[in-house]
Amino acid sequence: MFLAIDTSAGTSVAVADGDMVLAERSTEDTMRHAEVIGEMIAGVLDDAGVPASRIHTVVAGMGPGPFTGLRVGIAAARAFAWGIDRPVVSVVSHDAVALEEWSAGARGPLLVVTDARRREVYWSSYDLDDDAPVRSDGPALCKPDEVPYPEFERIDATQISAGALARVALLHRQSGMAEEYSEPLYLRSPDVTMPGPRKRVTP
Repeated sequence: MFLAIDTSAGTSVAVADGDMVLAERSTEDTMRHAEVIGEMIAGVLDDAGVPASRIHTVVAGMGPGPFTGLRVGIAAARAFAWGIDRPVVSVVSHDAVALEEWSAGARGPLLVVTDARRREVYWSSYDLDDDAPVRSDGPALCKPDEVPYPEFERIDATQISAGALARVALLHRQSGMAEEYSEPLYLRSPDVTMPGPRKRVTP
């Protein structure tokens, strides 16, 4: 039983039993992650009829995503997992989009693109073969006119499905795939930096 949380684009929370999504709530609002995340977690548990004690694994979408929004979901996932003494599994958010496309029957090369703000975008490329979607490049950050692989089918995603994120976590577990990233994929330097040494004052 999975509880999956992603705030790399909007906010999405889902409860999944294996590969079956029991409940999911999502919003494309990118400004109110912190205001809605608690209510959405409680809501999907109630919708699914699943008490917190039945959650075996918490899945956190690690981005790529803007700093402020992304850290809300990761912090919520880690705090919830700590509260019920369960593990957290980290998943690249773009992988959920690729899995949805693959599940819908898409095959061949795919490019997943999401808004990074500041006139930049995040992108990841995939090979959708018959067995499963495989990320071939990325995640990475660039200007909109510098996105690579123009010949690939392109998906500009405005929402990451937490239900699909849980299904990615299940596929990784079944295949024995090791966790790739344990830290958020901001992909740009923070605005705030540590101050340098104090200047020496002379008379």
